[in-house]
Amino acid sequence: MTNELLFDMPLLPHLIMNGLKRYDDRPFVFLGDEVVTYKQVREKTSRFAQALQSKGIRQGARVALISANRAEVLYQIFANMAVGVVYTPLHPMGSLDDHAYVLEDAEVDTLVFDPALFQRRAAELKERVPGLKNLLALGPTEVGEDLTEIAKQFEAEPLVAPGIRPNDLNTIVYTGGTTGKPKGVRQPYRAAAYMTIVQMAEWEWPVEMRFLIATPLSHAAAAFVVPTLQSGGAFVVLPGFTPDLYFDAIERHKITSTFLVPAMIYPLLDHPRATTADLSSMETLFYGAAPMSAARLKEGLEKWGPIFFQCFGQSEAPMAITHLKKAEHDLSKPERLSSCGRPSPWVHIALLDANNQPAPEGESGEICVRAPFVMEGYNKMPEQTAEAFAGGWLHTGDVGRYDDDGFLYIVDRKKDMIVTGGFNVFPREIEDVIAAHAAVGQVAVIGVPDEKWGESVKAVVVLRPGHRGSEELAAELKAVVKAAKGSVQSPKSVDFVASLPLSPLGKPDKKALRNEYWGERDRGVN
Repeated sequence: MTNELLFDMPLLPHLIMNGLKRYDDRPFVFLGDEVVTYKQVREKTSRFAQALQSKGIRQGARVALISANRAEVLYQIFANMAVGVVYTPLHPMGSLDDHAYVLEDAEVDTLVFDPALFQRRAAELKERVPGLKNLLALGPTEVGEDLTEIAKQFEAEPLVAPGIRPNDLNTIVYTGGTTGKPKGVRQPYRAAAYMTIVQMAEWEWPVEMRFLIATPLSHAAAAFVVPTLQSGGAFVVLPGFTPDLYFDAIERHKITSTFLVPAMIYPLLDHPRATTADLSSMETLFYGAAPMSAARLKEGLEKWGPIFFQCFGQSEAPMAITHLKKAEHDLSKPERLSSCGRPSPWVHIALLDANNQPAPEGESGEICVRAPFVMEGYNKMPEQTAEAFAGGWLHTGDVGRYDDDGFLYIVDRKKDMIVTGGFNVFPREIEDVIAAHAAVGQVAVIGVPDEKWGESVKAVVVLRPGHRGSEELAAELKAVVKAAKGSVQSPKSVDFVASLPLSPLGKPDKKALRNEYWGERDRGVN
């Protein structure tokens, strides 16, 4: 064992504990009018960790968290690291059935929750999930115990990382379920550590880090904690997301970096303050989690300048498979705005065909990955794990192709492919054409039942402010696609809607969208 330890890499608990020790009075978290220093976060983390241990929670225990954005979420996440628990975040927008399924599947015995918003949900889950032993609230509660009060009983002690190894289980994170039942992705400690190494080596971080957290803190924070700590930077945490809250925070705190999903960027671009707010401090806007319309990205570059940095990954291989750097968002090469960038040099990538053989040069294939940040498998799903790891690669489910300069383009999700009259149609290509229309804010293309063709192409469109849906506009969008891609790809129908359904992770939920049209009928592609 001693010789084995010689080669262990520092893991996230080590990096976080050491980072928190570097400063005392420097601000680390801004949340509303609350300012928390590095020393205060250290002390809160220590007390929270001791509070967990006083409830019998030890290394390897299964802990879930559901909360709105508040400072205690950060203390709890760091305390999880200090104790060495297996952590599962519950998305605040998830349903009771979703949450109960996750807790049972992950064998969670402790639920930490925000009593202001989720006290009732905690009580419901206690009734539904027999294995749930501890209900711990981030404040006064009528359900379970107040974790913050328990934590006050302890004196802060120096933070020490637990005796964990790279292949020990760190998190079980559940996929968004947009193409099927959510799967529990089992990520060992090595995964987050290696992802962080790639980020620090390849991503374009501001020298002075004032990072705006606009996504759920329980999910998004860990990916940005270490870079922020290592630069002595600070988080500014929004309690929720609206364009005004976002623009206000940038102006007030002189934000230099943030992470957004495309579904958040679009309403920002459409807001009147998109061109009037002072965004001069913003150096890097990281975006990912779902494909972004090239037309909307071009609009963002024209309004805000060369601040966009794209990262591509998935829960099974998080965030760092490829990246498109700021300078590579080149308006003189508009086709490149549809790319997810070049592969990280720290990751093995192959485009494979249906037989797990390399796709011919210049042709599309499934994006497959090998790297230390790849998951260990799906929780309690050996068949799905074997399928994902077929041929000794992680199969991402994304179909991709390279251009002559080595930039990778995601053609589409394999399971989103539409089969119409024997032809394979990839929705992403149609979406890119429709999204370029001046009236279109967002679009999702799906296959819907068709007695003659099996399924036909439908475009579901959210219009920009000031535009109205009409038969004439629908005909115009069909014609645009026909001219660009041909008659097979042209939508047979166009629906105009107020909004697209989103998964808890902020991705367009095509499964939910398709269900509105397919109902109980089976769809062959899925």
